[in-house]
Order: sequence, then structure tokens, then C-alpha cells
Amino acid sequence: MTLRHRFENFLPLLAVLGSVTALGIGTSFAKHLFPLIGSMGTTAVRVGFSALLLLLIWRPWRWPLSRADARSVVRYGVALGFMNLLFYMALRTIPFGLAVAIEFAGPLSVALYSSRKPIDFVWLLLALIALGLLLPISPGAVPLDPMGVLYALAAALCWGSYIVFGKRVGHLHAGQSVALGLSVAALAVVPFGIWQAGRALLDVHLLLYGVGVAAISSAVPISLEMVALKRLPREAFGIMSSMEPAVAALLGMLVLDEHLSGLQWLAIAMTMLAAAGSSVTAQRGQPSSAPAEVLM
Repeated sequence: MTLRHRFENFLPLLAVLGSVTALGIGTSFAKHLFPLIGSMGTTAVRVGFSALLLLLIWRPWRWPLSRADARSVVRYGVALGFMNLLFYMALRTIPFGLAVAIEFAGPLSVALYSSRKPIDFVWLLLALIALGLLLPISPGAVPLDPMGVLYALAAALCWGSYIVFGKRVGHLHAGQSVALGLSVAALAVVPFGIWQAGRALLDVHLLLYGVGVAAISSAVPISLEMVALKRLPREAFGIMSSMEPAVAALLGMLVLDEHLSGLQWLAIAMTMLAAAGSSVTAQRGQPSSAPAEVLM
């Protein structure tokens, strides 16, 4: 096998790793805006500029859109917007890696609900044990802010809804559905940011920083995911994407100085195993031509 062929084989795997890392870096940098414009203001900047960037990149008006598809895009976008808003509100009081691990309950629930294989009960049990280690309901668990946990769980519910609604627009061009979905998301959450941050959102330096965050946490990950999805089976893509909680925890430690306990790291590992396992069993047997989903 030539060096070029080896690189081509590793390219989609590197693309998924780059996507997860870029998303984590963008979110870590975004959290630095909390003292200036709050979590809602940060969400408005991040989602608003992400929508503008993707509108410029994909120009979704080039493709026709039926009324039924438009309604599906609206539901998809609202779920996406509130998933981001609630997740950023969770980040105010709980570490980045733990918020991602709790939020993974959403896609895990969707994957497990759609399958009835006995092995899926193993992934469900792992996910429940992981949540038990994170929530203050087991001996030795580190107390977490209850409101932060509730926001993360609500974000998980929105993530699950986002996946369900995303499947209904899966027949559209990925660039069109994501650009329009993010535009709806911006319309849904930007008013909350304006309400919280007001004129602070007009600061030029803050806006430039927000453009950078939006590019790193949206345009770059989505582009890399689309590269990966064209070359990887969905099963492999799901396994690689399960790295997200660990990447978030590492970035939280390096960028945000958020240090986790041994039990919390164990919970993250169990969440990753449950996500990877459910991805394998849920996707097995599906045709490889199934429409790809680009997750945020």
C-alpha cells in the first residue's frame, strides 16, 4: 500500500477527530465570553454568526424547498437552537466534559429506542450507570449544581429531538438543511441573547471573537464531518464521534482549568462505550446509502 493510499484511508478518521476537536475548542473559547455577555449572549453570537457563515458558504436558496420540507426545517432548527442555548446555560455551573456526557443521553435514547436487540440493554445499563456516577445519587459522586444538570438534561432532550427532526430533512442537500436549520436556530435564540446582553453584543472586538468562535465550532466541524461521511460507513462515524465527551473533558482541563474526579472520568468512559456500542448495533443492517446526518 502506497503512502498516498494510507493517507486516504486515514483521512476520514482524521476528519472526524478534527471535527470533534474543533467543536470542543470553539465551545471552550466561547465560554470565555460568559463574564462579558452571559451564556445566552454567547449562544446568540455563536449561533448567529454560524448561521451567517453557512448561508454564505452554501447559499441554500439555490435548491427548491417544499412547504412540507420548510416545516420540517423549522422544527429541526428550533430543536438545534434550544439544544445550543440549554447546553451553554449548563456550562455556567458544570464542567464542559460532564455537560457533554450528560447531553449524550439524548442521542443514546434515540438510538436505543429504535432498536430491540438484547445487546442494547447492555448499552442502556452502561449509560444509566454513567449518569448515576455523574449525578449526586451514588456514594462518592461529586456534587454538581442541580440547575446545571437540569439544563444539560434538557439539552439532551433537544439533541434527541434534533436527530429525529434531522432525519425528516435527510433527503435535502446537507449544506441546505444545515444552513437553513442554523438560520432558524438563530431566529429562535438570538432574542434571548439580546435580552440578556443588550448593547454589549455591539462591541467590535467581541463580535470579531464571536466570528472566530463560530467558524471553529460550526463551519470547520461541519465541513470535516461531510468529508468523513462521504468516506466512512455510518457505523464507523458513530464510533469515532463517541470520542466527544473525552475530548471535551480534556479541552476543559487544558483550556478552562476544569479538573474531574476519577469517578467522573470513569463515567465519561462508560458514556463513550455506550455511545460506540449503540452506534454499532443501531447502524448494523442499515443500507450504506442511508442519508447522512451532520450533527452539531
